Amino acid sequence: MAISTDRDKITELLTRGVEEIIDRKHLLERLESGKELRVKLGIDPTSPNLHLGRSIPLLKLRDFQELGHKVVFIVGDATGVIGDTSDKDSERPMLTREDVEKNLESYKEQVGKILDLEKTEFRHNSEWLNKLSYEEIGEHANVFSVSEFISRDNIRRRLEAGTRVSLREVLYPLMQGYDSVAIEADVELGGTDQRFNLLAGRTLQSHFGQEAQDIIMNPLVAGTDGRKMSSSWGNTVNLIDAPDDMFGKIMSVPDDLIIPYFTYMTRVPMSEVEEYTKAMKDGGNPRDYKMLLGKAIVSFYHSAEDAEKAEANFISTFSNKQVPDDMPELAPTSANIVDVLIEAGFATSKGDARRAIDGNGVRINDDVVSSYEMEVKAGDVVNKGKRHFVRIK
Repeated sequence: MAISTDRDKITELLTRGVEEIIDRKHLLERLESGKELRVKLGIDPTSPNLHLGRSIPLLKLRDFQELGHKVVFIVGDATGVIGDTSDKDSERPMLTREDVEKNLESYKEQVGKILDLEKTEFRHNSEWLNKLSYEEIGEHANVFSVSEFISRDNIRRRLEAGTRVSLREVLYPLMQGYDSVAIEADVELGGTDQRFNLLAGRTLQSHFGQEAQDIIMNPLVAGTDGRKMSSSWGNTVNLIDAPDDMFGKIMSVPDDLIIPYFTYMTRVPMSEVEEYTKAMKDGGNPRDYKMLLGKAIVSFYHSAEDAEKAEANFISTFSNKQVPDDMPELAPTSANIVDVLIEAGFATSKGDARRAIDGNGVRINDDVVSSYEMEVKAGDVVNKGKRHFVRIK
């Protein structure tokens, strides 16, 4: 595939969903030269599901791919064991090798919702990191100072608070940086919280005689509860969510996230996004544009037909106070509501189910469940919250 040097596409590549570029001038020259670039993104399998926060750099990787450049997706099966604390205020626990392997089982399938896998170099960083000797790791570590590591904001805050910082955490930037050496990256993508790690790649590449990679950093985005989208907080919209769940979660995000979500997480033309921005400033109902956002995202990850159905179900269920026509059915082994919630997948344990009941979040035929002892019968509709419905068989 020939490399495209289309100026408008390059301009959008360098601006849409971009917080900072190092070195912008150098990267622009490379893009305009028509040279094929090797563009790297690494994601650690700390959770089995990729979410829309992860889609921001993945969509940027897709933009590079559509210009004809070579994209390299690195599954951090080695770095995932060590754990990155770039965005954490406490030490991230080490994952077991078994945890990592289980989490990454469907990563390729999920990444394939965004990237053309036939044109993607799919790598695991255990290929090179697990082969390094202590002598080689010592050489990498010698390039950096302890003061550089502890000057990072989150590490400095933890040290000042007397919170433990393990020596293991010092290794992570070396590992991510060496990934860039191993695959000879020209460009690396990552969030603003990854700045130190991304720069470590430039430093190590220079040490090993390679040209330093350019860096594109994307902004971090909030999840459905207004905090940073994170699997550990459960405020994510996952790439493999069912259409109704995906649409419903989008409708629950704060209004001030509508335009950032359109900009960072879709490829709706920016001219349309600017129209939506102006319309809302002029008094347009944010709910209307949130619905457009939900349809755009569901269409991308599923289909336009799924998006239309999800919108109709949402309107039917929440705007008109009706239950959805299309809902799963369950023939429970126990009629007790606590057991039903677990069997339906609405709760992970009896304690979880009871907490939902205590919070008045469970209904049978639209009546709030007030007792753990309530029982269901055939034909009943049980729902938890706004998005989870099941009909009893």
